[in-house]
Amino acid sequence: MKLHSVKNIKGEIYLLSGLHIGAGNAAMEIGGLDQPIIKHPLTNEPYIPGSSLKGKMRSLLELRYSQIESNGNPCKCARNECPVCPLFGVSGSEQGASCGPTRLLVRDASLTSYWSDRFRQGDLPMEVKYENLINRIRGIAEHPRPLERVPAGVRFELSISLRVFDEKEEERFLNILREGLALVQLDALGGCGSRGCGQVRFDPLEVDGAPITQDNLAAALQTSQAA
Repeated sequence: MKLHSVKNIKGEIYLLSGLHIGAGNAAMEIGGLDQPIIKHPLTNEPYIPGSSLKGKMRSLLELRYSQIESNGNPCKCARNECPVCPLFGVSGSEQGASCGPTRLLVRDASLTSYWSDRFRQGDLPMEVKYENLINRIRGIAEHPRPLERVPAGVRFELSISLRVFDEKEEERFLNILREGLALVQLDALGGCGSRGCGQVRFDPLEVDGAPITQDNLAAALQTSQAA
């Protein structure tokens, strides 16, 4: 297998609602938040792990193409004709894999320079959203929980690389990638998506300098349905 080319997908992730990607609470301080967001260990700036975006795209595409195993585990068929495995990769332990190495590299998304400057100047505080359990019998809210979020309006740098091993498959995988991005826009990124968090839009967006519009993303979904 020979590497033919590498397509570079660049753009920004624009937060339409507060984003919560949890950091865990193994080292939670007394009086601290019980649901903090992940932050860079040196700068303390929030960022979006590449694994979060890649994993979300994969799970949504698996649902769309019914590629989830009967036990609920992710698809591991490792077949080249699968819309998921060749693009996102499978474990090296899978026997008889014919799809080759993963083609998709999703990098961690840092704040854009504008928002990074605002953060360093102390002009970008994180949002704390309180959530409650509802006692349906008594009709009151109980046990408020503070949830840390990156506020709506903030933008992150998006950087994805698509490795092309066969020129004939280039458009196929680009279209699946566009479809995955479109599905994330219709769903949510990070945690608590069913409760309003993580609505995002990829805008601007381009492949090797050529713009990808919102119409292009919508068309990717329609094309796959027609197929």
